[in-house]
Amino acid sequence: MGLGAPAPVFSAGWFHYLPGVFQYSAGVAAAGYRLQRTRFSEPIPLGEAFEMVAAFLEDIGRPTEAFCACELRSPAPFSEAGFFSFNTAYAGQLERWGLLADGVNPVARTNVCPVVDAPSEPSMYAFTFTLPEPDEPAMGSFVIAGSGESIEGKATYEETIVALGDTSPAGIATKAAFVLDEMERRLAGFGKTWADCSTVDLYTVFDAYPVLGTLFAERRAWGEGVAWHWCRPPVEQIDFEMDCRRIGIELLLEV
Repeated sequence: MGLGAPAPVFSAGWFHYLPGVFQYSAGVAAAGYRLQRTRFSEPIPLGEAFEMVAAFLEDIGRPTEAFCACELRSPAPFSEAGFFSFNTAYAGQLERWGLLADGVNPVARTNVCPVVDAPSEPSMYAFTFTLPEPDEPAMGSFVIAGSGESIEGKATYEETIVALGDTSPAGIATKAAFVLDEMERRLAGFGKTWADCSTVDLYTVFDAYPVLGTLFAERRAWGEGVAWHWCRPPVEQIDFEMDCRRIGIELLLEV
């Protein structure tokens, strides 16, 4: 979806979204309302987290349909079958919240696997929702969903993984170039560029320093700086993932 094709609006939640795969959209952006991100002080097991988010939204007078993006943390990368099973259960929760219609999922998501202090079960790290307040004029808040070096929506991830199994400097550079291209494609769907990002996240356990000084520098793909998380992507054999966003208000929720 390019600049000439405006992203559709999920009217119940007041946000634009970039259509993606059944488990998540490729990104969300403010549509009249502004976006707010809230991070838990520690990851919360997913079932409990959904209950906490629902209560949080009710307390501030927002419906569950305002939930437009989330960041998850999982114990370890899933097999292809395991990831499909997890996503089916996850999408079922969104459907119960009124966020899915005819199989279209407008909610953006990043799901990665910490190497240190990994949760014992899939957990929620942060969530983003809409508030009925105008964005700052120059803000235009958005969240681009996480993506690794594989084309989503195919029968398997493995069949399209870029530089499969190659974690050499050349392999990481090839993977990074693919992911940067995908981030730029998604940003363009909202008429945005790297210059519009306030946060750029990188998730890999391999040496990304060389590409930070070359590919990232050449594209100025760092917003106000790259946050490198010592995490693996959520599917086995994917090694390099990114997401990015621009949100004016981000809060920490003590739990």
